Amino acid sequence: MWQAEPGWHPLPGGTGTSTVGVWRTVLAGRPVVIKRLAAPAPDDPVELSDPHHVGYWKRPALVAASGLTESTPGLRSTPLTAVEEDEDGITLTQDWVEDAANSGLFSARALGRFAGCDLGAADWLARDQLRDRMRRTERRGGWRVLARTTVADLADHLWRRRESLLGQLDDLPQVPQHGDPVRANLPGRVHDDVIAIDWGTLGHGPVGADLGHLSLDARESFEPLLEAYGIGLPEALAQPEQVRAGAQVTAVFTALNRAEWALARVAGGEGALAGKYRHPAVAPHLRTLQRQFPQIEALLARSEAD
Repeated sequence: MWQAEPGWHPLPGGTGTSTVGVWRTVLAGRPVVIKRLAAPAPDDPVELSDPHHVGYWKRPALVAASGLTESTPGLRSTPLTAVEEDEDGITLTQDWVEDAANSGLFSARALGRFAGCDLGAADWLARDQLRDRMRRTERRGGWRVLARTTVADLADHLWRRRESLLGQLDDLPQVPQHGDPVRANLPGRVHDDVIAIDWGTLGHGPVGADLGHLSLDARESFEPLLEAYGIGLPEALAQPEQVRAGAQVTAVFTALNRAEWALARVAGGEGALAGKYRHPAVAPHLRTLQRQFPQIEALLARSEAD
């Protein structure tokens, strides 16, 4: 059975559906990150074995081994050092990326540039990332815990109109996207490019979707980020209102999904739900959701107009 070496330093947030863990260490004098992916077990969700699903377990290794993103404009990855596959999973080794303290505006412009690149048509690139995530929430019962909070009415309104809003994203220009470009995944910098990590959701999606993800934890507000993304976006690829629509729907639905997930984890404990809003595993997600109120109001107005 595969095991991490005793001297490896575990990194926070390094576990997930298929990720066993992420560690930092030094090999031959070279600082590296080692990521372990677990092959799906027979009773795991079938989506983990679907090459187009956002949760496809093998995608991080395929992106790294292909070198597909090592020279893409705006956003690129570090070169692969090693990939080792066994019957239980895959071990990835890549260079450590130093934190360059990229601003949200710099990252937004980089994401716009990346949206104009050509990823080709590899059959393991993700599709319908947001729809996949919404279906996962559906299987868990929807935003049932949010229905017990002060955002219950607006959450219900958007939940009932989710298919219509997702359909609007289908009509937008479909572009390359990282799929999870939060600040922690955009640490490095080389000249005008961001060095990104965690490429497990790489694929194609509506223009502006990556911007929506970035806006969730960027220090800058939505409008300056939108302008920076537009500056990086190749001319004539999309109209500003198309970018805005893609970013707003992605940001709002993602913020609501994450708030629901965080609240559901603590809702079963003793005490009133409102008393758990300050829980350290919940409060950051609620603050993020609160920041999205202008975008929520815009979506509510748009859905009413439809």
